[in-house]
Amino acid sequence: MVHVYNCHPFSAQQIVQVEQEPGLICCGGGALFVVATGGCKVEAYSVEKEGCPFICRFATMGTVKSIQHSKIGDYLVTIEEKNSATYLRAYTNWRHQAEGKARVGVRLLGHLLRGASVRVGVQMEIIEIPLSESPVAVACCSVTGDLLVGCENTLVLFALRRQNQHSLKQQNQSQLQSTWTNSQQSSSQSQGQIVGSNQNFLDFERSVILHLPKIKPKQVALCGGYVAVQAELEVLVLKLDASSEPETLEESSDTKKADHLEDPADFLLLPRHQELLGDRAKDCDIPVSIEKTGLEDGTGQYTLSYVLFRRFTPDFFQGCSVEETQLHSLQLYPLFTSHQAGSLEEPSCIFCFFSLPSAGYLYSLKGGVELLSAYQYPEKVLKAVLTDHLLHVITKNALQCFTVRCAAVATRVEDPYIDTTMKACPPSGLEVCALRMQLFIGLRSVCVYGRHVMLLSTADAEAPEEPERTTQRRGLELKDHTLLTGIFLAVGIDPATTPALESFLSRPFLGRKWTISSPKETSTAGHGWNLYVVDTVSPLTLYQEMVEYSQRYAETNPQAQSLRHLLSEAHLLLRTSLLQTSEQQRSTEEDSAPSLQTGTDGPAERQTAEQTDRQELEEALRQNCAQLGDCFSRGSQKDCHLALPYYRMSGLSVTEIITRNRPLPSSPHSYGPGFLFYLKHYLFEETEQILSQEVADEVIDIFSQSEPSELVSVCASPSLINISPAQTLRILQHLEDTAGVSVPLTTTMATMMLRLDDLPQYTHLMERHAEMLLVYGFIEEPRLLLHGGVRGQYTHIRPTALTRQLAKSQPGLLVAAMVALHENNKVQLEQADHIFKELGCENCLQVDFWEAMLMASSQETIIQELLFRVASVYIDRLTNTTSDTNANKLQTPSRRRPLKSADDLINSCSHYGALSPWLTVLNPAHTTSSQHQEALFKLQSLLCGPSLSVGSVVPLMERLSEETLWGFSLHLLCATRRGQYDISIEKLLDRCPQAIIAYANHQLQDKHMVLWWQKLLPELCNRTRAAADNSILLAALKETLVVVAMETSPTEFLELMPDDGTASYFLPYLLTCSQRHLLA
Repeated sequence: MVHVYNCHPFSAQQIVQVEQEPGLICCGGGALFVVATGGCKVEAYSVEKEGCPFICRFATMGTVKSIQHSKIGDYLVTIEEKNSATYLRAYTNWRHQAEGKARVGVRLLGHLLRGASVRVGVQMEIIEIPLSESPVAVACCSVTGDLLVGCENTLVLFALRRQNQHSLKQQNQSQLQSTWTNSQQSSSQSQGQIVGSNQNFLDFERSVILHLPKIKPKQVALCGGYVAVQAELEVLVLKLDASSEPETLEESSDTKKADHLEDPADFLLLPRHQELLGDRAKDCDIPVSIEKTGLEDGTGQYTLSYVLFRRFTPDFFQGCSVEETQLHSLQLYPLFTSHQAGSLEEPSCIFCFFSLPSAGYLYSLKGGVELLSAYQYPEKVLKAVLTDHLLHVITKNALQCFTVRCAAVATRVEDPYIDTTMKACPPSGLEVCALRMQLFIGLRSVCVYGRHVMLLSTADAEAPEEPERTTQRRGLELKDHTLLTGIFLAVGIDPATTPALESFLSRPFLGRKWTISSPKETSTAGHGWNLYVVDTVSPLTLYQEMVEYSQRYAETNPQAQSLRHLLSEAHLLLRTSLLQTSEQQRSTEEDSAPSLQTGTDGPAERQTAEQTDRQELEEALRQNCAQLGDCFSRGSQKDCHLALPYYRMSGLSVTEIITRNRPLPSSPHSYGPGFLFYLKHYLFEETEQILSQEVADEVIDIFSQSEPSELVSVCASPSLINISPAQTLRILQHLEDTAGVSVPLTTTMATMMLRLDDLPQYTHLMERHAEMLLVYGFIEEPRLLLHGGVRGQYTHIRPTALTRQLAKSQPGLLVAAMVALHENNKVQLEQADHIFKELGCENCLQVDFWEAMLMASSQETIIQELLFRVASVYIDRLTNTTSDTNANKLQTPSRRRPLKSADDLINSCSHYGALSPWLTVLNPAHTTSSQHQEALFKLQSLLCGPSLSVGSVVPLMERLSEETLWGFSLHLLCATRRGQYDISIEKLLDRCPQAIIAYANHQLQDKHMVLWWQKLLPELCNRTRAAADNSILLAALKETLVVVAMETSPTEFLELMPDDGTASYFLPYLLTCSQRHLLA
């Protein structure tokens, strides 16, 4: 379906003053090129100046049959005919003819001019390009400047090459240097075109030849490695990629010629309709082979892939003739995005357009082949030209414009956030629309440069031989009717009895051969012609007209599909303009060849103007997004989600959007689903914009009327911090009466009571449910406790008033809720830490939270991080608190008792181990403060547990002195955990020998049992020898001998006895060892 809108895309029209009747026209580089009918002369006119002044004129070497301009290289290529032979020629430096320089150089492809021709400087050159077959069509690549030539069954690709002066200097004699420099200076002063002031000479190199035996090219196109060829009813698009490895394409069996029918004139062969996209295109019956040119360097190999194949079958039952079914206007169109400002060799998108007289087709080729639009023309179209903003088509008597979808594809390539909740863009499959047409008489050709549309019109009288042709046509119709009637009668069918069959046989085209007649020659006695330049309006102006036009729909039916479609068209129009960056626009102007006039605006003025234009486009885009947001906010449930990204792109505040969506007088209590969808996302996502009390209360009213079930989540939004608690409480109470009691609802009501400073009622509401149920309620709505945390940034998170109250009155509930939120991925560990710091509880509740997390978490990385944190806190507490119960406790960081004691953690958390028995000897019973003792027991329990990595806390332990027994016990635990039993035994015998047996009984077990006699026994023997009256050491020695006697054999025991020992002292233990050995 094609929408029709009465928007006029044209702003001005002027007639080019041409002396002779034009035969061919083309444009490019800011110029219009006109070839006179049957002439051998090309005239160039400037389309960028008022009145299209004449630029230059130059002669060609033959009658021009086709002409094309290349933006890259600023050259012209022609197909010429002379003496019944067809030639292909390129014209470079043609602008120098405007300076009155009549000197022209003629050379063959690959042969640069030397000698005197070089010394005089840059001049116009005619490059003769030899071909083995006659050229039929030609195309230039708008990205690289390469040249594609279509012959009868082959395509020849020529690569554009640049030869600069430096390389030519090295090839010429040294005495030419001064003359060359002078010519270079004069040329750079006169012209600054694409060839450049450094005077690069253009040349071409044949790079690849493609053989297509089953297709006869009528038109060709080339762009960024894509090759398109068009026959009468077929279009084939190929992709050529350079490759270092040779690859040969084997021709399929389809290349064999089909058997010819005996009399093909008596049969009508209709090809079947086909559309093959992407990889499926290789299944078409058109084989393609690559021929090496023999000029390739190391990287001259090519690989070929099929991209698109389309074959049409003419619908004869529509009453059209064969001539009215042929394809035309083949075009490959590139589109660049702002991400490619530094490299324009690879366009982001490439589009392929071709047209039948009744319909046009636009495909996207890169990133997956897709049919974007099918244009249904109201009448027969002669030619069409695709641009980035519009599609221009001409009929016999009108110029008409259609919208295109190129921007929708390119925008999605450029911006990965399109089609998300952040940004949106109308779909590429959006139905196209036709704009107001401009009437002409006898249009014949069209070409487009920028915002200038060039039209050639002629008004020829009917040829005198037309009556004779009519008579011949009627004779053919009679012959066809008689022949086919006989065929049907032979098989028993009488056409006279079937009206439909009789009507079918009356058609005048069945006897025609499947060939296209040659185009009718232009009458030598023309009755008038004109060459027009029609200027299109700027995209911003056309956008404004579309917006004005859309107001008609907005006033009558704000939810009309046509309103949304027209605003989407306007959106794509602005998108197309914004895709072009300022740098790319400047390079485009430079590449198109500069104007010869002086006094033009400088680069600074041009840049300022471009920035101003871009700002206007961006402001228009924001306005358009707001209008689209309005459409989708009141639209159907299917597309209501699009209101969110469009409103976000509009830059409007939520207050402005609420104002735009207030209910209409006809439905005072109705809000659109798209508006509610936007409002929920705005409120449920963390934002920094806080609404005023008036707007916040209005939001509460909106949801109380439209979606009461969302009221709890809405009230928890940080944007509604200014809501009226009394009014909100009444609404929540009404909700509870109608929907029933729920934990989140009760907690929300308690929050409102807290804001009213009604603590008794707050306490009453909080005591309605058990603490565990309240924790579940916080999991369901975390924003009752936390606000902020945009994009995971913990620095933005902050506690609510309810959180602060819980920290004072119910710290255990707060800690349990934070643990539950963390375990349910509602809050991160750093965010929870930040909350406790905001509450001023980093030395109490935060540590309680870490200890609770150790009981609940199963993530090893989290556990190790928390173990290190709590160990650090315990060490800090031991360092900063005094161990004297009578000392001043001002150094104590916090007097609040922890939620969990050491015994609670040992009993409930596997990471805390039971205290070793020998620690009771070292720990003072009642000589330390309770907080000091609690921190000591928890740290000792961690060191006795299985999870703490001792190596991580050893540097922290250096802050604790070993002078005290509790400090010594911690260092001894660390040494034992690290396997340093020998050192531990020595230190313990030095500091507290009465604990050695308890230590040995607990630590020296299993594989460490040998240390009883290898380390402990020798140490005790040596120490008792030095202090024989030490009862503690003697008792320890006796206990050690008992263990040794039980674990060793008599022989081993004898070896362990000291040489200077008293036999009577060791004899009882030896006897015990022997008896045990005998019993065993």
